[in-house]
Amino acid sequence: MPIALLCRKLGMTQIFDEAGERLGVTVLEAGPNVVVQKKTPEKEGYAALQLGFGERRRVTMTRPVLGHFEKAGVAPKRYLAESRLEVGELGSFEKGQEIGAAFFEKGQRVDVTATCRGRGTQGVVKRHNFPVHRWTHGTHEFFRHGGSIGANSYPGRVIKGMRMPGRHGNTRTTTRNLEVVRVDAARNLLFVRGAVPGHPNTLVKVRRAVASRS
Repeated sequence: MPIALLCRKLGMTQIFDEAGERLGVTVLEAGPNVVVQKKTPEKEGYAALQLGFGERRRVTMTRPVLGHFEKAGVAPKRYLAESRLEVGELGSFEKGQEIGAAFFEKGQRVDVTATCRGRGTQGVVKRHNFPVHRWTHGTHEFFRHGGSIGANSYPGRVIKGMRMPGRHGNTRTTTRNLEVVRVDAARNLLFVRGAVPGHPNTLVKVRRAVASRS
């Protein structure tokens, strides 16, 4: 299982490749992530790394949480997340070890997971990409509605799962097979081609692509 690093989305920009082609990229601050805890099958029942990302003041944390970081010899972190691993991979990591942007390589394919932007309550045109009714004779005050939602006789009710207006966005989203076009190991920055879910400064998880393109 690939490690999912915690990163911060900085925003989008453009860069130029060797051929002079302009590429739209998303800049991610990839850490460094710090290994706070190693979970083993003997003790916890599964193999995983607990990674910490971002600084946090000690006065804002409770004593049990501070004790957790002090036990690992790590400064308090704002975010904690687990990353599942194979049992044989645990030996490659130690408590307090830092994992940064150099963990990825240029040209590598990655999957990015984050919470996409919330759009509030939306209609069926924006939420489900319904077509707009024709603005012609016979259409009156019914241009962006969804039409009929149920049968007249059987089953005599609205079927579950019917696409209707409602809350749009603010969901966990994974964008797959994005290309890493540049790695700035000195500043721990990843330049990923294309758009990444979430608003600027949102927390995202980046991992090696599970199903890479051929």
